[in-house]
Amino acid sequence: MNKFVAGPCVIESAELLDCVAAKLVEINARLGVDIIFKASFDKANRTSLTSYRGVGLEKGLQMLADVKSKWGLKLCTDIHEAWQAAPAGEVVDVVQIPAFLCRQTDLLVAAAQTGKIVNIKKAQFLSGEDMIYPYEKAVKSGAKEVWLTERGNMYGYNNLVVDFRNIPDMKKIAQTVVMDCTHSVQRPGAAGGKTGGNREFVPAMAQAAKAFGANGFFFEIHPDPDHGMSDAANMLELDKFEAVVKSLI
Repeated sequence: MNKFVAGPCVIESAELLDCVAAKLVEINARLGVDIIFKASFDKANRTSLTSYRGVGLEKGLQMLADVKSKWGLKLCTDIHEAWQAAPAGEVVDVVQIPAFLCRQTDLLVAAAQTGKIVNIKKAQFLSGEDMIYPYEKAVKSGAKEVWLTERGNMYGYNNLVVDFRNIPDMKKIAQTVVMDCTHSVQRPGAAGGKTGGNREFVPAMAQAAKAFGANGFFFEIHPDPDHGMSDAANMLELDKFEAVVKSLI
């Protein structure tokens, strides 16, 4: 069965988390899927120093734990430093490694040692075949399950291009290859000190990835993405998400 991960880019408020979680519970029930809830407690790679980063590790993990307790959803969050792995692993089911950091050995080792699923995003400067090395770092450090995620390559200023051949290349390495359908439509740094994007291409990105054999799909979703505090331009509208999931199953 395809794996799905979805949620707001960053934790903004408990109200936002509850709004998105409630929708995911409804979709799971209607479509018979098991969407994993994702949100970041800290966005350490924002374009500008003045950009909103999140609520921090301690508060963020408590808010995510509240989502699991209240809504019964599995959880995913990303870490940026090795010391964050252990506390994150006590709360979430999937520890995610950001693309820019996928070669950081200490980070991969710490994530693997949590005993949770490790989802490694492919860097914008690597090929799918290159991901054998981050994958092996995690596996040899004790990770029981490792996913690899495609999210585009940087070929020019302020733009990403997805080479879908990376998906079958990574499936030779890992059993689960995820398409990051929203980050792949980013326009990095292209919106005056923040990242732009083209969310209208998200459904097509998902379908193209499915055609190339992706068996996981990652979406950042928001009830009012234009006013989201991170990745506003590429997050998918919450009310359009179910139709996209339905088209993939």
